[in-house]
Amino acid sequence: MISEVVQHLIISAVVPDGEPSGTVQLDRRPVAGTARLFNRAFLLETLRRDGCPLPEDCSDETVLLQLYTQYGARGFALANGMFALVIVDGADLILVRDHVGTRSLFYTYCDGRWIASLSLQALRAYLPQTRLNLNAVRAFLTFAYLPGEETLIEGVYKMLPGRCLRLKADGGSHEEIFWEPAEREWSEAEPPETYAQRLRTLLERAVAIRLPVDQEVGVFLSGGIDSSLVTALAVQLHNRTVRTYAINFGEEYPNELAYSGLVAAHCRTNHTILTFNGQQIADHLAETVAFLDCPVGDPLTTPNLLMARAAARDGLSVILNGEGGDPVFGGPKNLPMLMFEFHRTDPDPVARARAYLHSYQKCYRDLERLLHPDVLATLRAAPPLERHVQPYLESPRMSSFLNRLLYTNLRTKGAHHILPKVERLTAAGGVEGRSPLFDPELVDAAFALPPTLKLNGLQEKWLLKQAVRDLLPSTILYRPKSGMLMPVNYWLHGPLSAMANDVLLGPSARTRNLFREQTVRAWMQGRGLVWRRHGQFIWLLLTLELWLRAYRL
Repeated sequence: MISEVVQHLIISAVVPDGEPSGTVQLDRRPVAGTARLFNRAFLLETLRRDGCPLPEDCSDETVLLQLYTQYGARGFALANGMFALVIVDGADLILVRDHVGTRSLFYTYCDGRWIASLSLQALRAYLPQTRLNLNAVRAFLTFAYLPGEETLIEGVYKMLPGRCLRLKADGGSHEEIFWEPAEREWSEAEPPETYAQRLRTLLERAVAIRLPVDQEVGVFLSGGIDSSLVTALAVQLHNRTVRTYAINFGEEYPNELAYSGLVAAHCRTNHTILTFNGQQIADHLAETVAFLDCPVGDPLTTPNLLMARAAARDGLSVILNGEGGDPVFGGPKNLPMLMFEFHRTDPDPVARARAYLHSYQKCYRDLERLLHPDVLATLRAAPPLERHVQPYLESPRMSSFLNRLLYTNLRTKGAHHILPKVERLTAAGGVEGRSPLFDPELVDAAFALPPTLKLNGLQEKWLLKQAVRDLLPSTILYRPKSGMLMPVNYWLHGPLSAMANDVLLGPSARTRNLFREQTVRAWMQGRGLVWRRHGQFIWLLLTLELWLRAYRL
């Protein structure tokens, strides 16, 4: 671990795979962190033109530090990449997180000094004592991730994306926003073909700049439109072999192998099918959860880790994915909220936020019967959960309701669930995960599209499909969205049954007293909920308890 102790400041710079990051210094400003720039040549030329030449072989962290020195916080807006940095600026600490939240950064103020780290585990080592944040527990049970600045450790915060945060030696702070999605003006008169061609150019650029130079590349291929278009573009634009990876959970369970196989054959990739059974998931679940700074109640986390390891064994260093298509271009999960808005009778903005939380279909409506009475009593005066989404749903930055939904998805699920999960688990697996559809230029372009071209009737991501329709079979373009089908309910009554019982009903969980034991027992016995929700809810509780054990909370 590298730590810089500067008067009132501690920087702990440990990258996600547990290795220490490098530190560089410019104009007496040390910087620690991790950066991967995709428009490095443009940035070097911009700095050179403004009288700040840098050596061609300087690090990406040095380029970002020079941007800050030259232009202040707005300099970070010029960068296109994945970065989280901690800069020592005199007596202050400057924290920076990239536009969309690809990399994570945590901080706290303790005993008169600031502590910041890329890793929550590393930061925790500096704290003399820790307390569980019950507000965050309630948020996790509602979202299946933590949707904002809160972490599960009381008083420790996560940087929001697109921000530059100055932490002052006197304990104060000042935040500057260097990038935030904003609705752009569009013309209804322009034909869809014009928008599609413009989008195609940006898609090609977003994939091209994320391809490794003169190396094979991999793509996690589900067979959905998003990962399929990334695969097709990678094959078209790369000069080396493109490997694709698809997963299933055994012949007895539904899967999407027919779709992923169709795309792999169409694009002529080197295709690998990986099968993970319930026992493998049980064997690696605790390990997977421990890699995450904040728990993620998504059953795909362990398959993601195992798939990344398979790609690393094949000698790959970079793996692309199709993450981002839904939050950026209008996926099917927006439809319930659009229906709510169409039939809405209550004008109170809180009603809209409540409907959004219900649309997650997690434990929001069951908190009263799940949480222990002592926990509920502690939370009586806590700020409402709706605060996590209401500012985005009511944002004056967006006039279209669909765009407000996309904005909410991007700044909550995108920045606090999808991207941190990809980063941590691919890094833990030995490869670097890159998500072209979260490219900031693509996000800007998406908010400059007429909403009717994103959701055309009931057809989601319509313009995205039009932009790549020459690349993929029509079966892929117009198939209904299904999502990855995981047999969680069956696993929890099979290979994960003993583990779930031990973890959720054992002495450790009982001592913690977070939940009503009677409710947990009923759900584990398949009572009290409709069949499909048992697995989802138990998985949330299991993930949370394993994470708390890993972090010794």
